[in-house]
Amino acid sequence: MTDSIPLLGALFTSMLHVLTGPDHLAAVTPFAIEAKRKAWKVGLLWAIGHLVGMLIIGLLFMALREAIPVDRISQHAEQLVGLVLIIVGIWSIYKIVVKNKKHQHLHLHNGDDPYIHSHSHDHAAISSHNHSHDRGEIVNQWSSLSIGLIHGVAGIAHALLFLPVLGFGSNLEGFQYIIGFGLGIILSMVVYAILIGKVSSLAKNGHNDMFFNGIRLGAGLFAIIIGCYWFMTS
Repeated sequence: MTDSIPLLGALFTSMLHVLTGPDHLAAVTPFAIEAKRKAWKVGLLWAIGHLVGMLIIGLLFMALREAIPVDRISQHAEQLVGLVLIIVGIWSIYKIVVKNKKHQHLHLHNGDDPYIHSHSHDHAAISSHNHSHDRGEIVNQWSSLSIGLIHGVAGIAHALLFLPVLGFGSNLEGFQYIIGFGLGIILSMVVYAILIGKVSSLAKNGHNDMFFNGIRLGAGLFAIIIGCYWFMTS
């Protein structure tokens, strides 16, 4: 049991790091809502980007701390995170307007008087719509990866999370800590994205557009508020 302490400790630390960071959740939530059943991909790519970003800033901090202003780079990255969150939030709210475009048509039902009846329609053909949908999923996934990368670079504190490695008595324990840390980030964000995607999918499949748009609106406002706070305090 004692042999697994570094692994379990890192797993808990990294999960806490992800789930207690409102900027992390705000960045992933709008994309997970749109991805629905494929939300796990959004969470996974964000986590991968985050780990790569942490690795980059950690290596810069250790190798080039005296040569380049790593602290300043990290600070500007934090401001960029805030700006990106604001853009993501605005995008999420904008999607509500775009998705809810409706046409009104004149209908006759069972010989009754004609009346105006609203239906949601797409302007393009079905094949074009499917192509656009697939492209939108790819854009969401790459956006999540990119934001995760920026998140990883933003903050010298990320490098400090690996300081426990220096205190272990063997390379094996240090390796276990690093593996546990990476697994914790991936696991926590994938599970979170799946839960958000599941709620979004249930709302959409149940044709509860008001609830679905409410989720979108909440995610957008969440991202904007956190983005403004992050930008002004960095």
